[in-house]
Amino acid sequence: MFRDYANAFSVGTGLPLSLSTPKTLRLTQHSVEQKNAFCSLISDSKGSCEECYKLQCKIEGDAQMEAKTLKCFAGLCETAVPVRVGGKVIAFLKTGQILLQRSDKAKFNKIALKLIEWGSQVDLKLAEEAFFNIRVFSKPQYESLVKLLCIFADHLATSANGLQLAREHAEIPSIGAARVYIADHVEDDLSLASVAKVVNVSASYFSQKFKQSTGMNFVEFVSRTRIEKARNLLQNPNLRVSEIAFAVGFQSLSQFNRAFKKLTGQSPSTFRHDGGR
Repeated sequence: MFRDYANAFSVGTGLPLSLSTPKTLRLTQHSVEQKNAFCSLISDSKGSCEECYKLQCKIEGDAQMEAKTLKCFAGLCETAVPVRVGGKVIAFLKTGQILLQRSDKAKFNKIALKLIEWGSQVDLKLAEEAFFNIRVFSKPQYESLVKLLCIFADHLATSANGLQLAREHAEIPSIGAARVYIADHVEDDLSLASVAKVVNVSASYFSQKFKQSTGMNFVEFVSRTRIEKARNLLQNPNLRVSEIAFAVGFQSLSQFNRAFKKLTGQSPSTFRHDGGR
């Protein structure tokens, strides 16, 4: 999914796009054909490389809950969009290497002095030519592209959560039947003992095998299943949040709000306001 989207995004916008795991403590590696010529020229420069490293560390730290855009020493924007699953950041979508306003000779001279200060061996004439060929976006244009990445990040998170729910480890028939029953009766007061009885196994056996098969305990699985259904229902503006909470099996609105925020990183109202993003 990411490779297809990244290819379409780069062809359509001319911008690089990478997917990286958090806290890898390494620079974002855009492919050679995606990098702009300026970044390619100075990528091996000791000082600029260190600055890029610091920028990547800071942007990941700032982008834990929402997309963040920072500027490098040369004024180029770099953006990170978090992919959140179960309240945790599992990856970042990163793009950028663009300017939000046109630069002049004076600006490049300051960049050149910084490169000289770092002892860079880069050809400054080539660097200057490359710098003035960097793509320039208006702020609204770039913000729109970042919003597209936010939408895609949510799609990735939804897919990851779905895979988590559907993951199988040599699943035995009773566990498969339990999954179906839970999905069909998500609004009911489900308990481990009652579902174990439905699929004709003991509660202790069911608890052990369910955890082995799904990678999560019974309560967590039921909660995730309910939240996934709630996410779909929140797309309907005619349904109140409280109605949705009870429709998917939560006993109170506060319980629903806590569970929803824990798994998605935002409240149901915020999720709906952002258009399911």
